[in-house]
Amino acid sequence: MATQAARIPVAKTYKIYIGGKFPRTESGRYYDLQNAKGKVIANICRSSRKDFRNAVVAARAAQPGWASASAYLRGQILYRIAEMLEGRREQFIAEMTVQGVGKKAATEEVDAAVDRLIYYAGWADKYQQIFSAVNPVASSHFNFSVLEATGVVSILAPESSGLLGLVSNIAPTIVGGNSCVVLASESLPLNAVSFAEVLHASDVPGGVVNLLTGYRSELAGQFASHMDVNAVICCDADDDTAADIQVKAADNIKRVIARDGINWSKATAASPYFVADVQETKTTWHPIGS
Repeated sequence: MATQAARIPVAKTYKIYIGGKFPRTESGRYYDLQNAKGKVIANICRSSRKDFRNAVVAARAAQPGWASASAYLRGQILYRIAEMLEGRREQFIAEMTVQGVGKKAATEEVDAAVDRLIYYAGWADKYQQIFSAVNPVASSHFNFSVLEATGVVSILAPESSGLLGLVSNIAPTIVGGNSCVVLASESLPLNAVSFAEVLHASDVPGGVVNLLTGYRSELAGQFASHMDVNAVICCDADDDTAADIQVKAADNIKRVIARDGINWSKATAASPYFVADVQETKTTWHPIGS
C-alpha cells in the first residue's frame, strides 16, 4: 500500500497596494522572507521604480478629493481603520511572531497601533485650531494663517517597527488631507501588506495610501527625487542615505522630514506636530473698514 507523500507547505506571495488594487510588482522580482531558522515564510514583492511611479500617479489623482473631504469624515475613516485592525488583531500578532517578535511584544505593538489610529482620528478636526492663527498686522486688514495639505508624501517606514512605526507615519500624514506612497520595512514587511487589506476594507479611497515592499537601497533615491512628490519622510536612514535624500529632494524643493531613533511605542511618538510636519501654511489678507 502506497504511503501518502509529505505535504509541501506553500509560502504566500504577498502583493503590493496601488490605487486601491493589489497588483504584483511589474518587475516580476521577489525576495524570500526567512525566519530565524532560515526557513522561507513568504515571498515579498521587490518593487521597482515603475511601481513607485504608478503609485505616485495614483496618489496624485486621489489627493484633491481626499483633501476636500470634511475633517469629520477623515476622522471617521481613521477610526474605521482602527476598528478593522482590532478585528484582525490575532492575524497581525501571528504575523509578527512568525517574523521573530515575541508574543507579548507583538500583542503590545498591535494594541498600540490601534490606539494610535484612534489618537490621530481625534486630531482630524482639532489640529487647525492649534496651528492656525489670526495674526496682528499694522494695516486695516484681517490676516489669517491656516494649514493646507502639502500634497503627495513619500514615506520610508521604520525598519524595526513593522506595524506601529508604519501606522505612526501614515496616520498623521493622511489625517491632514495628504495622500502617500509608503515603502514598508524590508525585514518586517508582513504586517504592512496585511495593513493594506485593512485599508481596503475601511472606506479609505483608493490611492490615498499606496504600499510598496522591496529594497530600500533600490528605491530611496526615487522617493526623494520624484518631481511630483511634495515631501518625503525618512525614518532611520544611515548617514549616507540621509545625505543622498537631502541632495535629491532639493531639485524640486521637496520637504525632507527625518525621523531617527524614535521609540514608536512611547507616548512621545504620537504628536499633532507630526500632522503639522506635512502641512503648508496659507496666509490670507482681508481688508476691513472703508
